[in-house]
Parts: sequence; C-alpha cells; structure tokens
Amino acid sequence: MTGALLSGTGITKSYGATPALRGIDVTVGEGEIVAITGPSGCGKSTLLHCLAGILRADEGSVVYREQDLSLWSEASRSRLRRTEFGVLFQFGQLVPELTAAENVALPLLLAGSGRRDAREAALGWLARFGVADMADKRPPAMSGGQQQRCAAARALVTGPRVIFADEPTGALDQLSGEQVMTAMVQAVREQGSAVVLVTHEAPVAAYADREIVLRDGAIDPSGIGIVG
Repeated sequence: MTGALLSGTGITKSYGATPALRGIDVTVGEGEIVAITGPSGCGKSTLLHCLAGILRADEGSVVYREQDLSLWSEASRSRLRRTEFGVLFQFGQLVPELTAAENVALPLLLAGSGRRDAREAALGWLARFGVADMADKRPPAMSGGQQQRCAAARALVTGPRVIFADEPTGALDQLSGEQVMTAMVQAVREQGSAVVLVTHEAPVAAYADREIVLRDGAIDPSGIGIVG
C-alpha cells in the first residue's frame, strides 16, 4: 500500500425510516485488498455501492483520487465504473445473449476500443482465468464457476484502479469459489489494483490484507485488523 486511493467519511444511508449505514469512515490504499464483513443486513453491500458511486450517500463524502464523487453526475460516475472502477457481483450479471468473449470485451467497446483489439484483450483475460475454451459460449451453456470467472475477467479487462467485489463467491461451491478468488487476487496483485471485497465467508476474507467488520450499520472497532 503506497497511499490513500479511495476514502469514505461519515457515510450515512437510510432506506425510508430504516438506517443502513450510521456514519462510516473507511480508507482503501493503493494496491490494498480490504474485506468488509459482518452478518446479513449489516450494511456491507450498501457501503460498497456507496463507495463505487452506484448509490449516493445521504450524508458524508466518498473521495477518489482527491475528487468527491458526490459532486459528480450519474453519467460521470457510470463512466468511472467503465474505466477506473471494476464491479463484480455475486451472480456475475453477464449478458445472456452475448458470448463470454463479447461480455468481457463490452467495457472496452463502451470505452471506445476497436472491436478487434477488444476481443483480443478479452481472450487474454479469459485465458488468465482458465476459461479460454468458453470464449464463444453464452452464459446459459456455462457452469456458475465459469460464469463468475468470465465476470471477473470483465471487471479487470480495463485495468481498473479499484475492483468492487460484492459476495463474488456467494453463489459458488467451495472449490469454484477458491478458484475464482485465487485467480482474481493473482490478477489484481499483478496489475496493482485495489479491491473492496464484501463477504460473509471467513475463507474469502482471508484473501484480504485487512478486514473491516460492520454491525448494525456501524464499524465494530474490535473487528478491524490485519487478516491472518
């Protein structure tokens, strides 16, 4: 970790009368993997979505590279998630009508890359995740583990500075989950990306450098520390 890259200060978020986050302070360093853990309903995913600019916090700020994302338009935040942020969800959310290679190439095409270059990059990332043979298959023809590897390749293909992974192994069996996490951690270490990882599984949190535990929308001070 060489310095602060992303930080949230005093983040609050409520859904109607129900508070989800109660003044969260969190910082993610360059190249750091941070696991956000805690019981179901404690606000883990809401915090990740606020940090990624998917949701706007009710109060507080999210600062990325010294810029307050709360001041950005939705279009600007969406563009950020196609370039410098990568997002990986529990169920991958691949486009079912597209092949694996087309899914992985999509962020590059949206960012203006040529079709040939985008496909070449997509094939390279599929190979890194061990699913090159799935390049011309559509998601319904793939297993859950294969789909999630493709989704991880899509999240990394643009060379993002920060990866947001929301329960990336939650829908997988233990072996598939380990394979996805091992491949993803190796890839982010090589390209120096930071990772914000939401999980309720201790073996997945163990891949992180540091763990932050949430309880009832607040950070549990006794649960913060180095993993391992």
